[in-house]
Amino acid sequence: MRFVDEAKILVKAGKGGKGCMSFRREKFVPRGGPDGGDGGDGGSVYLRADPRLLSLYDFRLKRIYEAQNGQPGQGSQRDGKKGQDLVIGVPVGTLVFAEGGPDGEELIADLSESDDIARVATGGRGGKGNEHFKSSTMRAPKFAQPGEPGQERNLRLELKILADAGLIGLPNAGKSTFISKVSAARPKIADYPFTTLAPNLGVMIDEVDPEKRLVVADIPGLIEGAHTGQGLGTRFLKHVERARFLVHILSAEDIDEDDPWSGFELVNEELKQFDPELAERKQIEVVNKIDLLSPEKLNKLKEKAKKDDRKIYFISAKEEKGLEPLIAELWRLRDEEERHKPLASYHHELAGDEENWPDMETGDRIE
Repeated sequence: MRFVDEAKILVKAGKGGKGCMSFRREKFVPRGGPDGGDGGDGGSVYLRADPRLLSLYDFRLKRIYEAQNGQPGQGSQRDGKKGQDLVIGVPVGTLVFAEGGPDGEELIADLSESDDIARVATGGRGGKGNEHFKSSTMRAPKFAQPGEPGQERNLRLELKILADAGLIGLPNAGKSTFISKVSAARPKIADYPFTTLAPNLGVMIDEVDPEKRLVVADIPGLIEGAHTGQGLGTRFLKHVERARFLVHILSAEDIDEDDPWSGFELVNEELKQFDPELAERKQIEVVNKIDLLSPEKLNKLKEKAKKDDRKIYFISAKEEKGLEPLIAELWRLRDEEERHKPLASYHHELAGDEENWPDMETGDRIE
């Protein structure tokens, strides 16, 4: 499936059913009072975070989503049936923006935890039947309320990947190869820049505790000027924001003998320009493709790192050299961050009262 991280959709809540205008008619009761029932409320539209979904691609194929209308009321004080709510599945990490607000749109939901749910369009209320309008001065009301229209909203969905570790670095640093070696992810890999045109997710599973997992996001390579949109630019920088920590990979091919760590500094400057907080996030520095270096040059780099007091992991993802210490550090940092800040720690105020949430077993759902 293609990775899509933005989509625009139209959601339409159901209309309320109209109230009924009816009078009781029974044998021996020729002039019974009003007995028109109420119309049913229209169904509402909800978005729910589904961990099985990884892309907004389906919303490029279908853009309009409608909940069911409420049924009209009937005689004998029978109320119309409520319209069925529509529950739409979206990936975890989806931001929901609606038209309106001073900037033209406003954030109405941040679905950052599995099964988070938010009401994004409210169904119209059903109209009242004529039995509600009888009084001492109006004993036979010959009217009933129409149902209210359901809410319609144009929404923009934006997906920000939630991950433990975000892989960053210059193009062709070997991030895709690394993620393919430490997880079950199988990204496209080739020896030229910008092979990765969309973020890839990999999941590492603890051998001792299979329930324990570490999510790695391979972010496309960044170049100088990325914070202004150069190259793949800000479109993917935003995905780094929700990584607990960063794994900064530099290819041995990009090392300048006079200034070996300049590749790290270039990308860090782009992070700082995009969001200063990102530059302060914990990083694991990695030099990849050491198989391309002579033993003498590799030892020289290690000595330089020690002299500069930089803890750098030297690996060859392709040949699987030096991976074990790095993987151990990933798990250590993941556990440390978990104690301080769980992965799904971005909360939002749910739209609507909990008692009015739809029945998860019967509500419609888009897989």
